[in-house]
Amino acid sequence: MKHLSALLLLVLFSISLSAQQTQKPMLYGSSWMAVTGKPMAATAGSMIFQQGGNAVDAACAMLAATCTMWDTLSWGGETQALIYDPKTHKVIAINAMGVAPTGATVNYFKSKGYNFPPEYGPLAATTPGTPGGLIFMLMNYGTMSLKQVLAPAMHMAAGYAIEAQAANTIERDKDMLKQWPYSKKVFLTHAGEKREAPEPGEIFIQQDLLQTLTKMIAAETDALKKGKSRKEALMAAYDRFYKGDIAREFVRGCQEQGGLITLQDLANWKPVQEEPLMVNYKGIDVYKLQQWTQGPMLLQALNILENFDLKSMGYNSPKYIHTVYQAMNLSFADRDFYYGDPQYSKDQPMKGLLSKAYAKQRAALINFDKNDARIGPGDPYPFEGKANPYINLLKSRGFEMDTTRRNFAPKHDLGNNTPKDLYQDRLWRGTTSIEAADKEGWVVSVTPSGGWLPACIAGNTGVGMSQRMQSFVLDSTLNPFNVVTPGKRPRVTLSPSLFLKDGKPFLSAAVQGGDTQDQNLLQFFLDVAEFGMTVQRATEAPNFNTNQLWLSLGGTKTTDREPKPGQILLNSNTPAVIRDELKKMGYTLSFTERTSGPINAVYFDWKHGSLWGGSSNHGEDYGIGW
Repeated sequence: MKHLSALLLLVLFSISLSAQQTQKPMLYGSSWMAVTGKPMAATAGSMIFQQGGNAVDAACAMLAATCTMWDTLSWGGETQALIYDPKTHKVIAINAMGVAPTGATVNYFKSKGYNFPPEYGPLAATTPGTPGGLIFMLMNYGTMSLKQVLAPAMHMAAGYAIEAQAANTIERDKDMLKQWPYSKKVFLTHAGEKREAPEPGEIFIQQDLLQTLTKMIAAETDALKKGKSRKEALMAAYDRFYKGDIAREFVRGCQEQGGLITLQDLANWKPVQEEPLMVNYKGIDVYKLQQWTQGPMLLQALNILENFDLKSMGYNSPKYIHTVYQAMNLSFADRDFYYGDPQYSKDQPMKGLLSKAYAKQRAALINFDKNDARIGPGDPYPFEGKANPYINLLKSRGFEMDTTRRNFAPKHDLGNNTPKDLYQDRLWRGTTSIEAADKEGWVVSVTPSGGWLPACIAGNTGVGMSQRMQSFVLDSTLNPFNVVTPGKRPRVTLSPSLFLKDGKPFLSAAVQGGDTQDQNLLQFFLDVAEFGMTVQRATEAPNFNTNQLWLSLGGTKTTDREPKPGQILLNSNTPAVIRDELKKMGYTLSFTERTSGPINAVYFDWKHGSLWGGSSNHGEDYGIGW
């Protein structure tokens, strides 16, 4: 009787969670939808839509606004996007990730005592990608001028009421900001006082950044006056940032503070348009960026989960949580070893990793009685007709490649003494996300990042430098494809998503949160596709996170990033009966009040010709529809 009561409670819990009301309302629109990390930035997108811009124009305006607001990123960071083009009916991938600068070698960082490149400061900086990525998207898929889409951001740079989150972050990190003279000048508006950061609501002025943006607009305007085309005028603004006086001041300021970026690094860098990666999950085409991001991990997990009847397990039941957790662990193990910049390696086994046959083999490894702490990378090479050239490297890490027997745990992958709060901070490290869609059919999903507070500003540009170098490794036994090399892009966590059904947009979604991004996006998608949740419900629904992965951010020692097998983060409302079942499976449980991740999303209602926007109750994310 007791067992039956527990099962009944599980069923009722599953039903109540999937049916409960949302804390934030659904956004409805028939013309456009703009959703991003801050209310003021969503307003910037709405302003562009109201002026006749398309979803790409609006996304660029929101990107500029979030950078100017230091919404866990700045202008010196990186941008990557998925765009649905209604003219070609194709999904386009934009790679505007910066690269490792000249001199950024394994020997250089090891000579300074690092096991990974540093988290903060000039040596953490890749080349800036966001200005170039914004201009590239606008030039090729937008309709407006740079002057138009940057107008809201420039107005903000001239002075805006700073939000509490950014203001308090500045105050918290003021000791670090004082190390860098240009950061100190911009952020510590009350130097020497008890509170040196701006107060929430204070008008925050960024004169140097305003001058940088003004110079870019002047280059565009001058080119147009000379009879240049729209594209040529946008390239004039691009060149002024990457090759002109802005570039010279950026490099001077970077190198003055000990950074490595050169003028040649900026001039040689350019954004790249790529083919996205895609798998089909039960009739839905799921698109992610290539393996220089963690995005394919979500695709691998879906391939694995397609082998199970998730709906019959029940939403967030112990069996469902266990199955998805194991699928994520298997996918992360492959991510951690095989993913990296494809421009620097031609033998990455992505075809094998994304094959249904390989997924079936990986799915067979799941033990439904307990968590498997010994999960390691698989061998996808035979699934593309090749021999694995890294077998000996994998064995040196302690992985047994015979999937029928694994009798010991990888030596790197057990034990971690990093304090819980610090480890979780590294796991969750945020950025922002941008979702835009319009009635013409343009859809944009972006997860920009880099240059977050505490940011080191490069000279008198007002531009905070990226911290993405830390996502490289210095040890090829951890990942032979992601070893730092000048000119190479690090394997990042940033990972927007687009979903098509019957050849038309179905969902668009992105979320901040470091290594948790594709964990939360995977569960968001399953909430909609398997459990029929609305887009708003799915953005708020309680997710769970695995710590059984190598952290992509934070710490300069190997022990800072080691996986924590069996550690799982659950929602605080998880019933005791579910907690008990998971403990019996070998999980170590932790809890927090909100576990949705700050997901932003758009659902396309083709039956009624409308757009439905979702923005989670996790943070300050906000949307506007019309």
